[in-house]
Amino acid sequence: MNREEILLRTLAWEYACAANNEKNMQARTLHTAVNDLKMIRPVVLIEEIPFHELNFHGSLTLLCEDPDLHGAEDWFRRQLFKWKHFPADMILPPYFPVQKIMHSTGIGITVEEHTIATEAENHIISHEYFDQLAEPEDLEKLTPPVISYDKEETMRRYEKLANVFGDILPVRVVGHSSYITMWDEIARYRGVTPLLMDLIERPEHSHAIVSKLAEFEKSKSAQMEALGLFEIQPLEIHCTSALTSDLPGEYDGGIVKRSQVWGRGMAQIFGSVSKDMHEEFDIDYMKEIMEPFGLVYYGCCEPLDKKVDIVEKIPHLRKISITPWADVDNAAEVIGKRYAIANKPNPALVATATLDEDAVRQTIKRTLDACKRNGCSADIVLKDISTVSHNVQNLIRFEQIAMELVRGY
Repeated sequence: MNREEILLRTLAWEYACAANNEKNMQARTLHTAVNDLKMIRPVVLIEEIPFHELNFHGSLTLLCEDPDLHGAEDWFRRQLFKWKHFPADMILPPYFPVQKIMHSTGIGITVEEHTIATEAENHIISHEYFDQLAEPEDLEKLTPPVISYDKEETMRRYEKLANVFGDILPVRVVGHSSYITMWDEIARYRGVTPLLMDLIERPEHSHAIVSKLAEFEKSKSAQMEALGLFEIQPLEIHCTSALTSDLPGEYDGGIVKRSQVWGRGMAQIFGSVSKDMHEEFDIDYMKEIMEPFGLVYYGCCEPLDKKVDIVEKIPHLRKISITPWADVDNAAEVIGKRYAIANKPNPALVATATLDEDAVRQTIKRTLDACKRNGCSADIVLKDISTVSHNVQNLIRFEQIAMELVRGY
């Protein structure tokens, strides 16, 4: 056994001890209650973290050079770092996940862009996209994606890691979640300005584009189902909790169907358009795309507090995103006990050199008060964190304040 394998076994042992902590079972109960609309208290999660700013004592420094071991080391170190410093209501799965390797042929075009990075290690960068779908004839470039499962490579990774530390921590092959983001894709293929202008000036062109991509998404999810690529026991659906009693939680060895998993949709760019336009150009398509799924989570950064009546036209809706740009009081009043809320505090709260603890307290308290008044079930998810000004204490104190408040709910 070489030095890198010994290191991985040490990390796996530390992780296994943490994953067996009773806090994980308690968190599972809390997560499930939120998504079952029987909330015990709101769940707090911290996701999409700028780890490149947080390596203050070297515990995030990667030492493995072998690519497979390097990736496993990174996962262990990040999970353990969160668990030690700002765990909130995170759940450590009692296994190491090896995700099924999925390939796609693409849709016939690729993103063309110009980027500017302010920090070499930060993946959050500025993008300028070039319009590749400016004219109707450009749509002829688009081709339906073909999905494939690379089982051989998946099992190679699985067996390699299981041989290294599988006697300490189980290694498990896991599937994928549904993540349907047509308008994010269109924004990258076109750029924001032509996309928004054409909604007004050339609606027929916009419909032609999204209609094609909607067909591609329906085909993609059907192919994923047929290939057995969906995950039956996900802990999260894009940063929010996925645990629920209303979907099967045990794998019976067969194909995982879309009716057994969450579907996730959004249209972030439509934060700038009217309710009618949002319904016409996204919700009407999502109604058909999401029909096969068991439950649906809709929304990301677009404010939806004044659009709940159109969002709830999506079948099997269970959770709605309420962002920093939405009015949580209005959202909670409209949503009530009918759906779960994925509430997103503004990540700017932790981006300053010194944390404004009063602002954090007021933000969390406002959400809790709104949920209590209206009987809402809610996740509180701090995410999209591009910076904490290289000050890990911002996240540590945010977590401490948020947990103090939700435990007194």
